[in-house]
Amino acid sequence: MRQETLVIRTDASAAMGTGHVMRCLALAQAWRREGGDVVFAMADSTPSLARRLEHEHFSSKRLNCAAGSSEDAKALAIAAAELHATWVAVDGYQFSSAYQHSIEQSGFKILWIDDTGQCMPYCADLILNQNVYAEPEMYLERSEETRLLLGPEYVLLREEFLGWKNWRRDFREAAARVLVTMGGSDAQNATAQILRVLARADLDAEIDVVVGGSNPHGEIIRQLIRELPCRVSIRSDVANMAELMAGADLAISAAGVTCYELALLQVPMILVTLAKNQVPTAKAFGNCGAAVNLGNFENSDFGLVIEAVRELGVDREYRRSLANKARSLIDGNGSNRVCQALQHKPVTKHSELIRA
Repeated sequence: MRQETLVIRTDASAAMGTGHVMRCLALAQAWRREGGDVVFAMADSTPSLARRLEHEHFSSKRLNCAAGSSEDAKALAIAAAELHATWVAVDGYQFSSAYQHSIEQSGFKILWIDDTGQCMPYCADLILNQNVYAEPEMYLERSEETRLLLGPEYVLLREEFLGWKNWRRDFREAAARVLVTMGGSDAQNATAQILRVLARADLDAEIDVVVGGSNPHGEIIRQLIRELPCRVSIRSDVANMAELMAGADLAISAAGVTCYELALLQVPMILVTLAKNQVPTAKAFGNCGAAVNLGNFENSDFGLVIEAVRELGVDREYRRSLANKARSLIDGNGSNRVCQALQHKPVTKHSELIRA
């Protein structure tokens, strides 16, 4: 039996980044695998993401109103009604408790994708927090009917990663390839600063730099690469991120949703935070031994970055330890579990240690 249409409300911009849309893309792909249709409703997007959704054959509807406003909620309800949708998924920090209640009062079931627990009181049917640090105590003010989907058990991974679930890494004696990825937009151009730091580290390694399609600093980075003495390849708006991660011995990454992709591919991680919302993820990965957390990028001691890169570059067992711990957090079936929950099916668990 064909599933119904799922409407996904999310946004992206150079300032807010692209992570919300990319993890919603994973949800959309999973819902389509179940036989359903998906429509993205967006007030803000970027040309590269519009192209990506079109390439993936997902429809999108532009909402001509301020993101997160009452007019936004009304426009979303109208769009969902026209599509005969039952479920609406909402992902973004611009959405408030009032927005949530407006959608609920319009008669739709809600999947509320929430990293912070700051939209109380909650009335959504499902709250999804896929992060390592997710706790029920973050959502104490919620409806009795609200169900929680918490922890990396429910990480939303795109289809390009699912073929790698059974792959296992061989750890080289010394790191030969370093991956640098600072997210889809990197408004601060942290990528350029990291490259300058790596040039000072004097590594005997190839460096792959991923520049997202929404990154406004592409030409600056290309010019910098031409001036640096190290071996650097730039990858723009890539569609084979899983392959790049599989080929990397070490990654320097912003602490966004990319952390969970790196975890699946067992890439030893050095994390920096580019925004306040990334701090809990970086701390959680660092505290459980799944990554090296260097903290806030703007306040970073770049000498520590050099030290961490050099140490991990030559210490195979350290890299193995970080990668194995990160891999133990995730099994790659999160998107399917979320779809099971949307369909009111029993959710098959990965581990009793991971909260659900």
